Amino acid sequence: MLKIIIAFDGQHFAEGALSMARWLNDRNPVLVTGIFLSPVDYREIIGYSGMGMGAPVFTLPIDSDDALVNETMQKFSDYCTKHQLEHTMHKDTDLFAIGELIQETRFADCLIISSELFYENINKDQPNEYLRKTLHEAECPVLLVPEKFDAPETVLLSYDGKASSVYAIKQFAYLFPDCCNMGTLLFNTGDDGNHLPNEDLVEELAGRHFQPITIEKVAVQNREQMNKWMAGKKNAILVSGAFGRGELSTMLKKSFITDVIKEHRIPVFVAHR
Repeated sequence: MLKIIIAFDGQHFAEGALSMARWLNDRNPVLVTGIFLSPVDYREIIGYSGMGMGAPVFTLPIDSDDALVNETMQKFSDYCTKHQLEHTMHKDTDLFAIGELIQETRFADCLIISSELFYENINKDQPNEYLRKTLHEAECPVLLVPEKFDAPETVLLSYDGKASSVYAIKQFAYLFPDCCNMGTLLFNTGDDGNHLPNEDLVEELAGRHFQPITIEKVAVQNREQMNKWMAGKKNAILVSGAFGRGELSTMLKKSFITDVIKEHRIPVFVAHR
């Protein structure tokens, strides 16, 4: 049984993230742990450090944070009980919200975050600084989930030949083998759309875990073309090795993943070493 954590910040109740947990639980039972954070990371507000924020941000009084968190915790408990999800709750409401969450990821198989609501009170333009920091520092894979999404029927494997993209493919297969038999499309996001690096090797690996699988060379040269191609991919979950600590990805890949998150079209599975 996997341990999946879901991050809730203050007043935001991420129902889309819980829907994803239910979808996964239907395939193989999981333990869902709700992580309840303060509405802001006060370390970042007080020191304007760590994420490059240069202007003051309106914050709720600290005394009111606890009431907001308690309300969200009750909603989480009621939801899990109603839908028969095995669950636990951790209340991490110290001043250092993101640091607390990163520590929790060390002891989890996967983190689920709302790609729309995660600290949207700080910045509605996702991925905002808090979300980027979490993706960058998380010590387990992260599932970014829109508030409303269609149940995935296809797995999209984003592959550019780099170690991070192969690592993400393997992590998804290891964690969610019951999701690897509903149809998979492996496509390239490298510099050369007409060339798939180490094609025989990646086909050999992916073909052992994902069935049926199709490999497609996507001839895209810019961000607009990739977004147009992605717009036709419905009822899917995207797997990507983005936001790694030391990775110097291509600009196309960076903008491509960011655009998918911004559009809130489909769930995105992100893993890096």
